[in-house]
Amino acid sequence: MRTDGLSIGDVAKATGLGVHALRFFEREEIFIREIPRTAGGRRLYSRADVEWLLLCNRLRDSGMPIATLKRFASLVRSGPGNEKERLALLEEHERAVRDRIIGLTASLEIIHGKVVTYRRHIEDGTAEGVWAP
Repeated sequence: MRTDGLSIGDVAKATGLGVHALRFFEREEIFIREIPRTAGGRRLYSRADVEWLLLCNRLRDSGMPIATLKRFASLVRSGPGNEKERLALLEEHERAVRDRIIGLTASLEIIHGKVVTYRRHIEDGTAEGVWAP
């Protein structure tokens, strides 16, 4: 990797995002700064851009909609003075993630109960008809 900036390929490797996704993020103004370009038009990313994208990946993986991510990026890009709004956005997302975890945990408990039941029936040789209406 070069010291004068990271190429789009370097950033794709570092973040796991495809080149098309990186271009989409730029078009949708999800970066917190304008990505500079070389005289030849190639994008030059920084380590801070990679760190930002890794955070964006976590937010997206946790279910944050693109529109909310765009709003968050816009607030960060705007600089100091809107920290309460950023906090409210993150707190709302945190609540949504916790609610999903609660729902998934309940589903997992039911699934695990079925696994235990099926395992026991198979081990006992009584699996035929274990789920018959």
